Amino acid sequence: MSLFPGGTGVTHLSVYDWTGPDGLPGGSAHVHLVCTEGYVVLEGRGRLQTLGADGYAETPLTPLTVAWFAPGVVHRLINDGGLRILVVMQNAGLPEAGDAVLTFPPDHLTDAPTYQAAAALPPDDPAAGARRRKDLAVDGFLALRAAVERDGPEALAAFYQRAAALVHDELPAWRDRWQNGPFAAANATGHQLARLAEGGFHHLHDGRLTVLGPPPTPTYGMCGRLLTYPT
Repeated sequence: MSLFPGGTGVTHLSVYDWTGPDGLPGGSAHVHLVCTEGYVVLEGRGRLQTLGADGYAETPLTPLTVAWFAPGVVHRLINDGGLRILVVMQNAGLPEAGDAVLTFPPDHLTDAPTYQAAAALPPDDPAAGARRRKDLAVDGFLALRAAVERDGPEALAAFYQRAAALVHDELPAWRDRWQNGPFAAANATGHQLARLAEGGFHHLHDGRLTVLGPPPTPTYGMCGRLLTYPT
């Protein structure tokens, strides 16, 4: 099986140390619509700022901390020094297909072309584009945080509605990715259990070792520089 175990995906993340509009260094705030995201802290220290059903929270991150959050948790990483994380994403293929929506201010979330224009990175200077995108997302996050602290988690409803509308046309393609990837990986376990229950074991002869070397070129992601392993 070529998929990473469980139909997940793994990425090495070096969190941005760029200062944001509120003076804190870190990445872009965003939300995932169908994928749970997990962090395994490798080096450094930082904080995870979140908005969700429990309101606003800030979680310290130190080496060997493991934290994960379900779809709907708006999150922002703060880099307090050398923060490096192994990211484990549910539903490999869907995060790469646009499962995450950045917390831009509402006027950048009106429709898909407007959002994509704000999120795009210019090929001639992707670092500058990533920094501009990050600051815009932090501006939106700070406004959402103020609304949640004032009115409670229900204040996120308008942002959730806009985020869902932005990806609506992509859902058929997402379903195909899910069925051919993560769902197929989970379903394979059911077939193996059925074979074993019948006394079969021949699928064990098909086992192979897969080794992935480090990806050669980092990219500018939402939270930092990414080394993404193929899924």
